[in-house]
Amino acid sequence: MTFCIALKVQDGLVGLADTRITSGTEQTTARKMTTHQFNGNTMFLMSSGLRSVRDKALTYFDEVIEEGEADVDKLYKAVNIFAAQIRRVAKEDKESLSEAGLSFNLHAIVGGQMERDKEHKLYLIYPQANWIEVSEGTPYFSIGESAYGKPVLDRCLTPDTSLERALKLGYLSFNAARVAASDVGYPLDVSLYHAKTRKIVEYRYTEAELQHVGDWWQERLRSGVDQLPADWVKSVIDQVSL
Repeated sequence: MTFCIALKVQDGLVGLADTRITSGTEQTTARKMTTHQFNGNTMFLMSSGLRSVRDKALTYFDEVIEEGEADVDKLYKAVNIFAAQIRRVAKEDKESLSEAGLSFNLHAIVGGQMERDKEHKLYLIYPQANWIEVSEGTPYFSIGESAYGKPVLDRCLTPDTSLERALKLGYLSFNAARVAASDVGYPLDVSLYHAKTRKIVEYRYTEAELQHVGDWWQERLRSGVDQLPADWVKSVIDQVSL
């Protein structure tokens, strides 16, 4: 499975993607997030689904961009180009995959800002190649093993959250998925886009680098349970202990 998440705040974008690939009992490491340049502008793209579908669609996407015929002055245009490649791969491979008992599956998240975009953008693309833009009410997209990390985001993430805090929340969401799902794991790829400078920085975290953060969070969760108000519990506990 996969864990990919992207968060949009006023100051920029944060993208996180695990790198674990599970096939039967075997585990390997591969990138699930890539960056792409358009006339000095940069975007990141992450995906969840069949690896063969993802690699083929991404190869076609890179080819279209390298040929330079596409006008990509707004991010949605890049999203449309990638969506077109998903449809292309579906026409080529969907039937044969179905015959092999596999579902055509590819979700993707695209984030960045092109020269004519008034602000940074974040999009989610479905396997049917249609897409939606992130909303201010829920300023993030997650794909793959996303359910485990939603509570911390829904409670703590707002559009005016700082980039630093957004990265911390993204990590906590990943940490929740990693603990709950055996097919999500390190290394963790991070892309950070700063709206003011229009720069994207990439970094890969190893488990050793973040072990102390995970340990700190786990200890706070345990101590938090111990400190939880217990007056409401006593009415039931007292009856059991009579």
